[in-house]
Amino acid sequence: MAQYELLLPKMGESVAEATIIKWVKQPGDMIEMDDTVLEIATDKVDSEVPSPIAGKLIKQLFKEDEVVQVGTVIAIIETDSSATEDAAVVTQTTEEPVIESIPGTEQLVSTDAVRSAVKDSSSDRFYSPLVKNIATQENIDISELDTISGTGAEGRLTKDDLLNYIQNKKGGVSSMPSVSQTAKTGEPVAVVNVPANNSGAQPAKPASQPLTSVSGGDEIIEMDRMRKLIAEHMVMSKQTSPHVTSFVEADVTNLVLWREKVKNSFEKRENEKITFTPLFIEAVAKAIKDYPMINVSVNGNQIIKKKDINIGMAAALPSGNLIVPVIKNADQFNLVGLTKSVNDLAKRARISKLKPDETQNGTFTLTNVGSFGNVMGTPIINQPQVAILAVGAIKKKPAVLETEFGDVIAIRHMMFLSLSYDHRVVDGALGGSFVRRVADYLENWDLNREI
Repeated sequence: MAQYELLLPKMGESVAEATIIKWVKQPGDMIEMDDTVLEIATDKVDSEVPSPIAGKLIKQLFKEDEVVQVGTVIAIIETDSSATEDAAVVTQTTEEPVIESIPGTEQLVSTDAVRSAVKDSSSDRFYSPLVKNIATQENIDISELDTISGTGAEGRLTKDDLLNYIQNKKGGVSSMPSVSQTAKTGEPVAVVNVPANNSGAQPAKPASQPLTSVSGGDEIIEMDRMRKLIAEHMVMSKQTSPHVTSFVEADVTNLVLWREKVKNSFEKRENEKITFTPLFIEAVAKAIKDYPMINVSVNGNQIIKKKDINIGMAAALPSGNLIVPVIKNADQFNLVGLTKSVNDLAKRARISKLKPDETQNGTFTLTNVGSFGNVMGTPIINQPQVAILAVGAIKKKPAVLETEFGDVIAIRHMMFLSLSYDHRVVDGALGGSFVRRVADYLENWDLNREI
């Protein structure tokens, strides 16, 4: 018999760690190849970790709710030697995780530290070994760590949060920054400012109160992990960006008639249903090329103009939560490619099979409030982007048409477009022109277009 070390797999270029949320297999359980051993969570996506080998789980190296670095051994599986050799061949081809170097802190990282994320007995927060070691070197105790706002999963304090805190502290700046900080990606991450009391000290954490129902008939529901993340992200966005929303009503009659004409033949040929979403995304991608300054992010006083057009599409999950899978380089797809990408991402989003990288690096977001029967909405910007477009329900309405014989009233398919944008960098002229251009592309749809 031999022992195989199960590693936390690489989940994308920008994902360095994950939280263990549930062990599906327990010590002593037999495991078949590709069986799910545990479930993990990154900031946005829950994933399953399958076993690349058959055997018996003999040891779990981390507990639920602990944070683990990519590439770390998380479990030991007992198996026969031949199977282990086969798995070793696969393991050798796996890219090794890259651990970011931090000037002045190289001596703080050890093998034991990387393999464990321990919970201090005097604190309710989790701190990774690297964070705790940096704090030790800087003489920062646990009580002071508890006062620092974190930008990690569920408010966890990250290495960048602590290094920024230390830099501001040494520079004599307020210890709780209220402006955007630069994360690993170079994009801003907003940190909520905690007001100080009259003495200048940070307020003490309120004592936890038991959940009670005043009337006795109300139901108290604890937020799940994803809902907490969504709540924090939405509040942060409103505190970061001054939101402005512009509205346009579009006549999408040609678009509706064209889709009705091609949908059956398209489904028969491609084995895919064509919805309105890829049509909207195509129009958005074209408009972004016309107005590239809508495809930016903000870093302090700098505007970062994005080279790629990565469009996120907000998708409602069965749980009621929201997730935004991203179509990378959406402008490079034809309509068939967009349709297949949209359907694939939407399907896997509903069954929690998205990969972490598939929800990251978006540069613009589209949300379809019309799918719920709403005619318009004022969406909140998905930071660090600067704009989000909501498309409303398509309704038949009487409209005035200008013809060579005079104006007439006709029944048309009408839809509202709502663009919320960051008024720090997107003025009304740009925001209004952009949403008008999207409407123009939809209104001028070619009824004879081949697909």
